[in-house]
Amino acid sequence: MAIEIAAAPGTQPRRALVLAGGGMRVAYQAGAIRALWERGYRFSHVDGSSGGIMNTGMLLSGIDPVEMGRRWATLDVKNFSTFWPARRLLRPFDLPALGTADGIVEKVFPHLGIDVGRINRQREVEGTFNVANFSRKTLEAIPHDVVRPEHLVAGLSLAIFLPAVEIDGEAYTDAVWMRDANLMEAVRRGADEIWVVWCIGNGTRWHDGAFHQYVHMIEMSANAGLFDQLERINELNERIAAGERPGGRTQPVRVHVLRPQRPIPLDPDFFLGRVTGATLVDMGYADASQYLDAVPPEGTPLTPAATAMTDNLPGIAFREVMHGYFTLGENDPVIGEKRGRAAGSSIVLHAAITIHDLARFIGDPTHRGSLDGHLDVTGFGESLPTTRGVFNLFSPSNDASTKLMVYEAGFRHGGRDYYMAGKKLVKHHTVLKLWPDTTTLYIVLHEGRDASGPVAGAGVLHLNVMDLVRLLVGMHAIDTDAEHTTPDVTFEFLRFFLGELWATYIRRALERTAPG
Repeated sequence: MAIEIAAAPGTQPRRALVLAGGGMRVAYQAGAIRALWERGYRFSHVDGSSGGIMNTGMLLSGIDPVEMGRRWATLDVKNFSTFWPARRLLRPFDLPALGTADGIVEKVFPHLGIDVGRINRQREVEGTFNVANFSRKTLEAIPHDVVRPEHLVAGLSLAIFLPAVEIDGEAYTDAVWMRDANLMEAVRRGADEIWVVWCIGNGTRWHDGAFHQYVHMIEMSANAGLFDQLERINELNERIAAGERPGGRTQPVRVHVLRPQRPIPLDPDFFLGRVTGATLVDMGYADASQYLDAVPPEGTPLTPAATAMTDNLPGIAFREVMHGYFTLGENDPVIGEKRGRAAGSSIVLHAAITIHDLARFIGDPTHRGSLDGHLDVTGFGESLPTTRGVFNLFSPSNDASTKLMVYEAGFRHGGRDYYMAGKKLVKHHTVLKLWPDTTTLYIVLHEGRDASGPVAGAGVLHLNVMDLVRLLVGMHAIDTDAEHTTPDVTFEFLRFFLGELWATYIRRALERTAPG
């Protein structure tokens, strides 16, 4: 059983991978781990806390990073939730927690490939799993060779939602309130370089509602615990710089934090299907790739800025899936589609579109949002996560009679960079052209990191009726508040979208047919 991310013995620098918590949203980490793995990063130690325990367990069970993403993408998240029998629910104030861990043990762990026996037997990389010993009020980092299934369950047992787990007569639970990422365990084991994959939010907005405020408590505790450890590592580095050799160290400990640019959707959004496991994996890959494109040699600053995020504002999110045909070596999308159809060379774009600030989006002449997603391309592979995603809706073009819907994203294949540049052409046509114009995406694939590179292929993608229905059903407002309610935000977006279509197709047609 090979551990794909394991470093060879004696590899320098000695790297540790620290997987923090984040509930079910830690699917995000699978994408970040894949980006690290593809760039050649290997680790001597993997540490998991809270939700990060699941990804630690997957890695130490021998699941490779690509397969990790596939398993998260196909996981039925409703299996996380198992409720008590009805007779117990009649006494809600006596319940140990809102649910049980039965679904996690019986369905989630097997689907993710977590095998405690394999974890115990593997010898390629050190592993630790953090749990809170409630009875002693202490944090325990359980080594992989002695970890038990009960420890993994306890590490996920967040107060209120899951009950504490009794192990050898003592109560254990989720470590998030003590430490959501155990960097000091990595330091203790001799790490010279620590890579943290962080999912917990760190915005500035305070949200109303009991659930959001429970999340805020987790955010405060988790971030404060991380900042305390960063300060301790900074003090250690200052001693080394002053000529001391604490623990025999002569070089500073560098920390790299891979995190979202904005707070990612919470567990209820995942549970209700507003965001999918595949999208979270894609987000993690894109964010990690952006950091890896320009890794600061000194690492992430050892300050609270390490996890600072840009606040989300009221906006809109939806998923769009387009299918088509594609030909390598072709420059013209229409010809590429024709030749690709004959050869059975297909392409599918799975795009998650997010408009983080609807007011800014509408006021911006280019109407820019963000795109996270992945591609399935015959001849390249499936589930190729994208980076540097760009989305523009009704953006001006060089032709005054044409506006553009732009879908652009980079991806890596075979160690090389590629860039997909796609455009829907919204022209001053008759209303009969509205459907084909707004559902046909002409794509050109370039070598390199942007559309200036040599053309590698071309084709056409289409949005079919069923995929449009799924798009509309899944469209939802995000980060609404008392001032900007869900109906208000949704109405504003639809008014903008339908207004652009009216101006382009119907008003123009009326003007052309009006007398004089």
